[in-house]
Amino acid sequence: MFDFEALTDEIAGKTVLCVGDLMLDEFVYGEVSRVSPEAPAPVIAVQRSETNIGGAGNVARNVASLGGRCIFVGLVGDDDAGSKLRAALAKEARIESVLVCDSTRPTTRKVRFVSEHFSTHMLRADWELARPAAAETEQKLIDAILPLVPRADIVLLSDYAKGTLTARVIRNVINAARKLGKAVIVDPKSLNFAIYRGATLLTPNRKEFAEATRSLADSTESIAAAAQDAIQLADCEAILVTQSEHGMTLVPRKGEAIHVPAHPVKVRDVSGAGDTVAAVLAAVLAAGADWETALRMANAAAAVAVGKKGTASVTSAELRRKILPHAFLAAEEKIVSDGELDERLSDWRKEGLRIGFTNGCFDILHPGHVKLLTAARAACDRLIVGLNSDASVMRLKGEGRPVQNERARAEVLAALEAVDLVVIFAEDTPIRLITAIRPSVLVKGGDYRREQVVGHEIVEALGGEVVLIDVLPGFSTTSLVDRARGGKA
Repeated sequence: MFDFEALTDEIAGKTVLCVGDLMLDEFVYGEVSRVSPEAPAPVIAVQRSETNIGGAGNVARNVASLGGRCIFVGLVGDDDAGSKLRAALAKEARIESVLVCDSTRPTTRKVRFVSEHFSTHMLRADWELARPAAAETEQKLIDAILPLVPRADIVLLSDYAKGTLTARVIRNVINAARKLGKAVIVDPKSLNFAIYRGATLLTPNRKEFAEATRSLADSTESIAAAAQDAIQLADCEAILVTQSEHGMTLVPRKGEAIHVPAHPVKVRDVSGAGDTVAAVLAAVLAAGADWETALRMANAAAAVAVGKKGTASVTSAELRRKILPHAFLAAEEKIVSDGELDERLSDWRKEGLRIGFTNGCFDILHPGHVKLLTAARAACDRLIVGLNSDASVMRLKGEGRPVQNERARAEVLAALEAVDLVVIFAEDTPIRLITAIRPSVLVKGGDYRREQVVGHEIVEALGGEVVLIDVLPGFSTTSLVDRARGGKA
């Protein structure tokens, strides 16, 4: 097992130059309960819609969500979709976008209509001009890209055959990267792999690879055999063939093929899964990982991506939970930031789970705490514990407290089976957390009265309840600290 933490630290210091076909992805979700009287077509009652940065832009988003930096170069039209993409990319702190505008062509836009209940794509509408960029635009792209190559640790070409990556653009970028000793990863669309000649790694899916090599590509052995000619044709170091539920196979120029099976996962949406794979490969290889490590990281990331709805990006925390052994993660994965908390809450609410909340300093965990937390968990389906930060404890308890720092206290709490999540908060009260979580159950010790419990009015206004648990006599953190320090028992 490789050192995941060290690898993610390395990724944070790397920059990926991503060039490719940018598009606006829109998802319209609704329910279908009848057929149109005007034509034999289902009628979707729209409930909500989402707009995302798609295509090669989603590759850039995935690099950024993994903690790396991305310089992104793409092509847009002079239209509303292009304006939306400019604005969305400008909000991405770890993405530096360089967008070339061609007013003679529309920004690529894809609208997918999805059955909310069955998570099934019913229809996709595309606005695009899928032909190579004109010579003038092509030169603008080349002029924009070449000065950026020296700033990157690795180059990634995301080809959707929408016109950005012309043969001339591809050749100029690969040649520039090779002169500077930069690796180039290509997520190809053309079945003529020769146009990507000189790239380091090609990442076709099974269908693309089978058509390009005129092979069955139905086993690791047949992929490995067909890949050797393709590697010679493209003058690349390796080819990675993605095979959906059948995993991934990487064939290097030298050495044996490496195959990893897909992670078992409930597939919600495959949109953008290839983007995630390409982004992870680029970030991980830029960080100095070997082929096998990059392959296993990309395979795990794909499993996370297809488990999400829409055009998804994958965070380091999500990747960590997927790739590391469950026993190692059992406690640490429960300690979450505010952003991760929102994701868990969203999933739990979709499942209709009853969410409980309690809070405290939990400086020295004792049987009274364990009783409170066990009883709290019994009153809900998922229990979130708000934990006072070190600074907050010091303000509340005085000098010399806490005895244990916040990370140690969080890890001890997270190790308890009764606790589902731990969130550290810096304020003196958890009112901000309670407002964000909107728990169905708010739990405190029986030494409080209902009206003394912080946040009780918020929870009750939302139809929730406050539960007071009888305290266990004879146990308190303060008395334990005093006894340890030679004070009164």
